[in-house]
Amino acid sequence: MSGLTPTTPIPTGVVLHSKSRVLELQYGDESFRVPFELLRVFSPSAEVQGHGPGQETLQTGKREVSIVGIEPVGHYALQLTFSDGHNTGIYSWDILHDLATRQDDRWREYFAKLEAAGVSRDAPMPTKSAGGGHCH
Repeated sequence: MSGLTPTTPIPTGVVLHSKSRVLELQYGDESFRVPFELLRVFSPSAEVQGHGPGQETLQTGKREVSIVGIEPVGHYALQLTFSDGHNTGIYSWDILHDLATRQDDRWREYFAKLEAAGVSRDAPMPTKSAGGGHCH
């Protein structure tokens, strides 16, 4: 688990806005609207992040993704289920706060990765070959 501390901000409210495709995270009198696409492409799952530096899988074609389910995980995280079937990301409070408060940085990081890979943001994800892509 990443850096959860007693000072990690915990949202006082979480609101799913399906039409505008944003997850609203409320922290007291502050509110952040995090696009589903950003949450999806920065999923903390091993499927997206890999098992070490350089093993990340660049996510594309997620502009229209929706969140179809939110489940609490203990008192420290949310598990989001996306319309593309992805549901293995456990979004701890620190990850959610980082994505909420550093959206501009995260978008820049994402677009830089796309450019470096020579891939369009809207390109479909390559399909996994049979028997590949499993975690052991």
